[in-house]
Amino acid sequence: MTALKLSGVAKTFTMHLQCGVRLPVIAGVTFEVAPGECVALVGPSGVGKSSILKMIYGNYRCDYGQVLLRCADTYVDVAKAEPRRILALRREIVGYVTQFLRAVPRVPTLEIVAEPSGKATTEPHRSNAAALLRRLNVPERLWSLPPATFSGGEQQRINIARGLLPNLPILLLDEPTASLDAENRKVVVDLIAEKKRRGTAIVGIMHDEDVRNAVADRIIDVTQFTPVS
Repeated sequence: MTALKLSGVAKTFTMHLQCGVRLPVIAGVTFEVAPGECVALVGPSGVGKSSILKMIYGNYRCDYGQVLLRCADTYVDVAKAEPRRILALRREIVGYVTQFLRAVPRVPTLEIVAEPSGKATTEPHRSNAAALLRRLNVPERLWSLPPATFSGGEQQRINIARGLLPNLPILLLDEPTASLDAENRKVVVDLIAEKKRRGTAIVGIMHDEDVRNAVADRIIDVTQFTPVS
């Protein structure tokens, strides 16, 4: 069964500070992603790539269409799901690596990485989190510290570790290598490839052409979904 299906998805933003002007962003978004497949979304800034990821994750509600995530032997429509159901999907089905690390102040890095599974206090899971931080070249001296004062690249590697550690069926990636040097970009490419081999369905925004060519099985030009004025 397909892991993820979008059918006729559309999104319009209402500009409440500009007399309620409505700004159509995308319309007719339709594609599927199979287990073990990586689909890259491409197009110029502002065309709606991040909005698609946010609708899949449930951060944005779509105006029309369906966003179907495979859950066991059925599908759940994120577009119609209640907030509690969306939170459950994030724990069990879909992970998201954003461009920016959002973490509770004063929480140590190791706990931030281990937390998404809900098992941050279990030793095996903390060990897995530590192994992933080592692989992403985050110095062990930083693990007990909150990451607010870390460099942009260090924060992004922590963000990647946090998103990749859970073994979820669907993974969303929003510019996962934007702040990374060549060595760490290669590590992330290898981690994405491993996720694919394990059957994870991936949708990503990757402006780095080398990264995109290394991991993407298919490219979708989001400009084809631009609403007609």
